[in-house]
Amino acid sequence: MTPARVNVVEVGPRDGLQNEAAIVPTAAKVQFIEMLAAAGLPVVEATSFVHPAAVPQLADADQVLPAIARRPGVRYPVLVPNMRGMERAIAAGADAIAVFTAASEAFAQANIRMTIAESLEAFAPVVSAARAAGMWTRGYVSTAFGCPYQGEVDPAAVADVAVALHELGCDQISVGDTIGVAEPDDVGHVLSPLLARMPAERLALHLHDTRGRAIDNAEAGLHLGITTFDASASGLGGCPFAPGAPGNLATETLVSWLHGLGIETGVDEAALLEASAYIRSQLS
Repeated sequence: MTPARVNVVEVGPRDGLQNEAAIVPTAAKVQFIEMLAAAGLPVVEATSFVHPAAVPQLADADQVLPAIARRPGVRYPVLVPNMRGMERAIAAGADAIAVFTAASEAFAQANIRMTIAESLEAFAPVVSAARAAGMWTRGYVSTAFGCPYQGEVDPAAVADVAVALHELGCDQISVGDTIGVAEPDDVGHVLSPLLARMPAERLALHLHDTRGRAIDNAEAGLHLGITTFDASASGLGGCPFAPGAPGNLATETLVSWLHGLGIETGVDEAALLEASAYIRSQLS
């Protein structure tokens, strides 16, 4: 059954910009975030409190977050890797956070230099602190559909990691096709074991359009009861494994498709296109 409404989580200011070669000025990032919120996006992932040396594109997180003129009813989550990042996020005025791990041991080791179990252990005090402060919390499970280092990923491993994040206290779990290899049949194959253990309303899909299948995969997610999808304005954040190829699903593509199905998003397409054009002007 087609849902009446879908929630779109805008990840361009964080997941998108961190993968772009250019470093966007702080004021332009703030303007971009405010334009996205003004377009009606209910969640705008604002920045990352990962160490600036690791992600120089977002080294100004401490300046960006406090400068945003926040709109009532909009969440502005920030990525937090550890307690030091959490302290910075709190000091900058964060009211929603996200933590990040993987379903693939090889990817976790390569990207966060921890085992999956170690990452969950590190996140426990972060999520606990966030919940104590009344923050909304999100957990990312990357490489759910395939890993660049180990290839196939067991759906049972995806479910185990997602459930572990949920049990830590994450309000929502985003399941990611990090390298854009998913096909529609894979969506059910990966999510079915998870849906047997967690309600669909707690889950989101983070799809990449590397092979042009993101919308088909989103449709498969809709049929499974998923009603939250991540997307990046203007498709910011190309796939590093296929230079020049699309990476993140473009928010305008997702919203246009959903509206074509008669599904409400609350997003003004014209305003969204303006935000996308603005950030592209800052990257050119």
